[in-house]
Amino acid sequence: MLTQTTSRVLEPSDLDAALAVLDREPVANAFVTSRVRIAGLDPWRLGGEMWGWYEDGMLTSLCYAGANLVPICATPRAVRAFADRARRAGRRCSSIVGPAGSTADLWRLLEPQWGPARDVRRRQPLMVTDSLPSGIVPDPYVRRVRKDEMETLMPACVAMFTEEVGVSPLAGDGGLLYQARVAELVGSGRAFARFDTDGKVVFKAEIGAATDRACQIQGVWVAPEYRGTGVAAPGMAAVLRYALADVAPVVSLYVNDFNTAARRAYTRVGFQEVGAFMSVLF
Repeated sequence: MLTQTTSRVLEPSDLDAALAVLDREPVANAFVTSRVRIAGLDPWRLGGEMWGWYEDGMLTSLCYAGANLVPICATPRAVRAFADRARRAGRRCSSIVGPAGSTADLWRLLEPQWGPARDVRRRQPLMVTDSLPSGIVPDPYVRRVRKDEMETLMPACVAMFTEEVGVSPLAGDGGLLYQARVAELVGSGRAFARFDTDGKVVFKAEIGAATDRACQIQGVWVAPEYRGTGVAAPGMAAVLRYALADVAPVVSLYVNDFNTAARRAYTRVGFQEVGAFMSVLF
């Protein structure tokens, strides 16, 4: 019997209750929802534990504890419970990421034990759209990446990750996990790119998380020599066209607030700010 307020590690039998919480905010929770719908709540398949917070015997908040620590629909009391559990377990994640308010509260409680962080990005606008822009023609040269183009795509993916996160994805395991993730996106038809006449990547982006209600574009990158030449907005419009036609009725992304060029391109394509995420990088 659960006490009135308690937290615990969820089990596979808790799947329906967990999905009910995740479905309350389909855009913000797209990343975790997509994983849970594929893997369920078994920690080995999910790649981490799902912590649950109960009030009056009902599951009301979640926290995914894997490579990322992600608070989900987390009330202030839930955040405190998740912070206690995280402190006891010790830091095993490479980042804390989620809605700005609950993530800031979680980091404030964890920083004395887990700090200092390598980087704290306190405000990353969450942007969404459900339609194609009227004034921008999608780049006809942006297309799905084929499996035999993985070797061509990988250097662009590594460059994007290193620019975005500040460390190379090839560190540690030599990039095996990262390469497997890129291969998964290519294999599922969710990696897109424009190649120049020499076969080099000009623009790329992936649909990194997908549910039947929302999907999330990630990994947007323009080759340095093409920046400022106007390829980003038509490229994004092309990826958006694929996403809306083939994946989900709502498309989202989040972006660093200091990346004014990217924010301008996303706004031109019709994305509107609906909230903010926060990331703590270790």
